[in-house]
Amino acid sequence: MATFTPREIVSELDRYIVGQRAAKRAVAIALRNRWRRLHVPPELRDEIAPKNIIMIGPTGVGKTEISRRLAKLGQAPFVKVEASKFTEVGYVGRDVESIIRDLTELAINMVREEEKEKVRVRAREQAEERVLDLLLPPVRPERRIHAVGSEPERKAATPEDSATREKLRRMLREGKLDERLVELEVTKPVSSMIEVMTPQGMEEIETNLKEMLQNLLPKKSKKTRMRVPEALETLAQEEAARLIDMEAATKEAIRRVEQSGIVFIDEIDKIAGREGMHGPDVSREGVQRDLLPIVEGSTVNTKHGPVRTDHVLFIASGAFHIAKPSDLIPEFQGRFPIRVELDALTQADFIRILTEPENALIRQYTALLATEHVALVFRDDAIAELARIAALVNERTENIGARRLHTVMERLLDEISFDAPEMGGREVVIDAAYVRERLNPILQDQDLSRYIL
Repeated sequence: MATFTPREIVSELDRYIVGQRAAKRAVAIALRNRWRRLHVPPELRDEIAPKNIIMIGPTGVGKTEISRRLAKLGQAPFVKVEASKFTEVGYVGRDVESIIRDLTELAINMVREEEKEKVRVRAREQAEERVLDLLLPPVRPERRIHAVGSEPERKAATPEDSATREKLRRMLREGKLDERLVELEVTKPVSSMIEVMTPQGMEEIETNLKEMLQNLLPKKSKKTRMRVPEALETLAQEEAARLIDMEAATKEAIRRVEQSGIVFIDEIDKIAGREGMHGPDVSREGVQRDLLPIVEGSTVNTKHGPVRTDHVLFIASGAFHIAKPSDLIPEFQGRFPIRVELDALTQADFIRILTEPENALIRQYTALLATEHVALVFRDDAIAELARIAALVNERTENIGARRLHTVMERLLDEISFDAPEMGGREVVIDAAYVRERLNPILQDQDLSRYIL
């Protein structure tokens, strides 16, 4: 786990997310507390539970982005789920335990990639030998009659053969054989055509049955011709997979999920019970009750083994326009002791979002059009005008936060993006007049802007 101080974590999040200081501080403390927990005496370590967080704020203000960047920063397994996709046990729909199964699968893929990177050089060397074998088949033993129990004689490689192989190796590394074709036998597992249907909550049995049926069917192997670089990459992946100890990788992945996993539950307000609602609703209070054991700590059975959720950090978020956090059942509220409110974005925030972050929209569009040799230059007055229009449209219609900037930018650069291939070598200057010319006709017709912007 990366060892960042809370101040460093906030500083890193500032590179991608504008504002929202309170939310950044809350997640920074939560991440640092994980590192602190690992350094307390063992007898106290298991008693320290993570302090789960509820983020309250309108859409498009950075709730999901904060959680995603936090997980990347902490090198932790991270999964984002929509609360409204889950249903109470007994109804058709996704079971809440599938959240932990998805998180485990993601962690296993993460560890597998890390292990592949560790053995990459060795795998590449072995793949290189196999490609050389394809280009220059090794000397085969001569067929002779031998006495019973005697060792068969093998023809040793001659100095000429070794010299030829080394010459081919040099040519391979220098890229002189990149156009050569080699025949490679590729093995692919047969996908089972049998569909297994199991009741909700028994998805694990369904997965195991599918795997068992796949293992019963013979694997298909076919010979394909491919260029040397492609064959080298394919064989390197195959060798890397062979060098990895998957049992150890699976244990490490489960340990990471249990000690540093992060689950982001979006749209938590959609499962809050509201007064005056009658009749069955399979994705509200029932889902909260089903989520409770996972959030407070339980053991979830996965195909890779049991996974404990006692120290998984849960971050919930919701706009809470209609429902309130107090509409959640008391037990569920108690499992999320930290609540932070995110601010709605202003015109000044939009100017910063367009220019300051490392993945700022202005930089993205400039880089995209640079691939067509079109130099896009945004004046400061154009950026201010874009921010003003985005804020105005959010005020008039639905407030979708920073996502409005994507819509406005696409509408602004629609014509340039279409004509860019024929504009090679030109410089296009975007100023406030150009922004108004492109967007004012839509702004003036409020009914039209409601549908286009």
